[in-house]
Amino acid sequence: MFISNAYAEAAAATPDNGMMSFLPLIALIAVFYFLILRPQSKRSKEQKTMIAALQRGDEVVTVGGEVGTVNKVYDLYVGVEIAENLVVTVQKSAVQSVLPKGTIKAIK
Repeated sequence: MFISNAYAEAAAATPDNGMMSFLPLIALIAVFYFLILRPQSKRSKEQKTMIAALQRGDEVVTVGGEVGTVNKVYDLYVGVEIAENLVVTVQKSAVQSVLPKGTIKAIK
């Protein structure tokens, strides 16, 4: 026969470090938590406290871009006066931010 049989040698046994193989995965999860999840939950918490503290006379900006003064506060809704004698009722979650007092006068 011209072809000889080839046999594979067994690979050298290396100690399997279970923790070291999971280290990149743990590092990726930590980066994901500190760069995405934690800031998002902090922003969400600030938004909830801002919405809970809404009261009559606050100057707000809605998600749609309307600037107005809070006229009435209901359980889930807020009446926003965007012009003289023009009150629009929006959901509390649609309030994007509360402006400092006197901002609307400065804009006009």
